[in-house]
Amino acid sequence: MCGIAGQYCLDGKAPDSDLLAAMAERLAHRGPDGQGMKICDSTGLVHRRLAIIDLTDEGLQPMSNEDGTLWLVFNGEIYNFVELREELLQKGHHFHSHSDTEVILHAYEEWGEGCLSRFNGMWAFALWDGNRKQLFCARDRLGIKPFYYTQAGGSFLFASEIKALLSHPDAGRKPDDLMLGTFLAWGVLDHSARTMFDGISQILPAHYLVVDADGPKQPVRYWDVKVSPAVHSQAAETGAVSRLLDLLHDATRIHLRSDVAVGTCLSGGIDSSTLTALINDIIRKDAPASVGSRQKTFSAVFTDRRFDESRYIDEIVQATGVDAHRVEPSAGQLWDDIDHLVWVQDEPFGSLSIYAQYCVMRLAQKNVKVVLDGQGADELLAGYIAYQGTYLATLLRSFRWLTAVQELAGSMSRHRGFFRSALGQLRERKARRGLLTCKAESILRYNGSLDHVLHRELTATNLPSLLHYEDRNSMAFSIESRVPFLDYRFVEYVAALPLNQKIRHGITKTCLRHAIKGIVPESIRCRMDKMGFVTPEEVWMKEDLRPFILQVLSQDTFRMRPYWDAGAVIRDYLAFLEGKSPYSPEIWRIVNTELWLQKFFDQRPALATNSRIRSQERMPGFSLVQKESESYK
Repeated sequence: MCGIAGQYCLDGKAPDSDLLAAMAERLAHRGPDGQGMKICDSTGLVHRRLAIIDLTDEGLQPMSNEDGTLWLVFNGEIYNFVELREELLQKGHHFHSHSDTEVILHAYEEWGEGCLSRFNGMWAFALWDGNRKQLFCARDRLGIKPFYYTQAGGSFLFASEIKALLSHPDAGRKPDDLMLGTFLAWGVLDHSARTMFDGISQILPAHYLVVDADGPKQPVRYWDVKVSPAVHSQAAETGAVSRLLDLLHDATRIHLRSDVAVGTCLSGGIDSSTLTALINDIIRKDAPASVGSRQKTFSAVFTDRRFDESRYIDEIVQATGVDAHRVEPSAGQLWDDIDHLVWVQDEPFGSLSIYAQYCVMRLAQKNVKVVLDGQGADELLAGYIAYQGTYLATLLRSFRWLTAVQELAGSMSRHRGFFRSALGQLRERKARRGLLTCKAESILRYNGSLDHVLHRELTATNLPSLLHYEDRNSMAFSIESRVPFLDYRFVEYVAALPLNQKIRHGITKTCLRHAIKGIVPESIRCRMDKMGFVTPEEVWMKEDLRPFILQVLSQDTFRMRPYWDAGAVIRDYLAFLEGKSPYSPEIWRIVNTELWLQKFFDQRPALATNSRIRSQERMPGFSLVQKESESYK
C-alpha cells in the first residue's frame, strides 16, 4: 500500500524533479516508510512507501526488472502473489525480492496486458515499458485503489490523489461545474471518469490506459461482472450457501497475508461481524502471524442509543473473545478535524457518516497497519432496504404476481417504518434540489430492473464513492484497508446468484444469512435494520453544529457562489432549525461543498504540502460563533 505519482513529458523534455518531489510530498501520508524517484527517458516516477509485504529494502519502489527495461510504481496488494510467483518461477523468471510488486513486473513480461486477469487483489499502478516507450497504467476490477490523471504543461501527470496533481500550477484550476452540480443534486461522486476538478480524470474500475508520446489512448475495459436477472434458483440452495461461505472464507484468508499487524473494523452489522468470526476461525486453523493469537477490532460507538450499535458489538466480542477497541466521535471533535477531513477526501462528501470511519481509522493506527472491512456486501447482496422497491417493480414487470405479493407483504411487515419515512425524504430531497442553480446530470439510482441496478451500484452510483471514502480515511492515517467481500471470485459468484437468494420475503442478504448460521450470533444474523459506521448527523446539524453552519452560511463567499440560491438555502436551514421542515443530506452537501471550494480553490496558493501536520488548524471562517446573527431572520 503506497502513494504513486509521475510525469510523462509528451513534448520530449526531461521530467521536472522538483514537481515530482512536490507530488510525492503531498502523498506522504500514504507512505511514511520511505520514498523513491526514477527518471526514465521522458518519464519520471515517484513512490511513497507503506511497507506491508517484504519489509526489506528489496521491496523499495520504483522497482525494475532484471535488465531495467521496465519500471513500476504500484499502490495496493496482489493477494495471490505467492501462487503467481511460483508459476512464474516455473516459467524461468528470477526474483530478487519476496514482494508482490515484483510479481507484477514479471507477470507483465510474461503475459503483457493479459496479466491483469491473473491478479486477485486491489491495485493502481503505472509501468514504464522502455522497449515500447509507453506507460501502462491500470486499476483493479472494482476500483478499490485510485488512479487520477491530467494533462498540463505538455505533460501527462498521474497520482493516487488529486491533491498531488494540484502541485502543477495548471492542473485543476477550477471546478467541473457539471460534476459538482450532479453531486449537489444527487450525492454521487466517482460515477464517471470525470472528477469535480476541471480537466482531472480517473481511470475507471476494471480499465487500463496506455500513454505514449502522442498522449493517452482510449481506456480499455478488461473485466466486467454480469448480475443474474434470474428470479428463482434452479440449483440446490444448500450448495449455493456452502459455496458462498467457502469463497468468502478463502478470500478472508488471503486478505490476511501481511508482514505487519492486521486488525478488523467492527460496526456490529452482519458484514463486519461475519469477517470477525471468519478471522477467528482462520486464527485457530492457520495461525496467521499477521493477526496474532487474538484478533483486534475497532469500532465507533455513541452515547445516543439511536445511533449506537454497542449491543451488537458486545455480542460479537463476547462470542469471539477479540481484543476490542472503541472510539466515540463527537461534534466538538469534528470541528477540530474538519479541515483535515476536507483535505484528505479531495472532493466533497455526501454525509457525515464518513467521520465515524475516519475516527475508527485513527484509532486503528495506534495498534495495526492493516484493517479488513466489510465494504461491498450491500451492493452485491442487495443489502439496502431501498432495493426492495426495485425488486417489487422487477417482479411486476415480469408478471410474477404471486412472488410480488409475497415480497410486498414481507417488506411491509419488516420495513414499514423505512418506507413511510422514505416517501417523506423523497419529497424533501426533491424540494431541496430546487435550492440549486447549477446544471446536473439525472442520476436515478433505483430505476430499472434489480439486476441492472445492482450492476450500476457496484460499478458507478454507490460502491465507487464508498471505496473513495474508505481509501482516503484509511490512508490519512497510513492504514491499509482491505475488503474481502470484493475478492473478484466472490463478486462473480454472488452476482450470478438468482435475485431471490439476495432478497426474499423482505429479508436482505438471504444467502449470506443462511451461510453464517451458527457462525455469527443470531441477534446479529437476523438483524433487519442497517446502520454501519454512522454519526448522529441530523442531531449534530440541529444542535452542536448549528453555530458552525450559520457561520459558513454567513460568509460572502457562500453568498456569491453560482451553484445555489444562498438566501433560499439560509431560509431553508433556519426552517429546519425551527422544526418547520425535516432534515435531509442536501443541507450538509451544500455546506461541505462550500468548505471544499474554500480549501481547494479560494486558498489554493496557500495549500500545505502535508496537511496532516495541520490537522488541528481550522480554515478561515471555521471558528465558532457565540451568537446567531439577526441578519438571518
